[in-house]
Amino acid sequence: MKDFLKLHLPRSTPGKSLLAGIGTALAIGLLSLASSYSEIALLIAPFGATCVLLFAAPAAPFSQPVNVVAGHVMSAAIGLVTAMIFPFGLLTVAIAAGLAVAAMMTLRVTHPPAGATALVAALATSWTFLVFPVLSGSLALVIVATLYHRLAGNSYPLAGQK
Repeated sequence: MKDFLKLHLPRSTPGKSLLAGIGTALAIGLLSLASSYSEIALLIAPFGATCVLLFAAPAAPFSQPVNVVAGHVMSAAIGLVTAMIFPFGLLTVAIAAGLAVAAMMTLRVTHPPAGATALVAALATSWTFLVFPVLSGSLALVIVATLYHRLAGNSYPLAGQK
């Protein structure tokens, strides 16, 4: 039982924790502000989880720009296609999430919050959802995270592998 309660993450300094919170608030705030002024949807709930990765774990493979953007866009497309093929129901969202995870892993662009994007997309009614908010929002988050980390003196994104 004690293994269930054991903390596995390394300690974070108060400064790093505060900076991750500020980065998240800044990114979500900018998307929210842009959404309200443009009247174009740029926010979905999975973007909150994306910010955890972008600002609290920027060196993680799941946090890299290609994973963020490709993971969200591919999962949204899978969710939309799944909803077109299968009648709406509980199985539709389950199939969408399962296919999205399998596709992300196969293409090496896994981004955990994008599993939720597949669910949201399966409930969406239009292909414009793929562009607004998914593509535009995920690109904006990566841009904000890149600028933020560079201003903070951090390295983001990671150097590519050969």
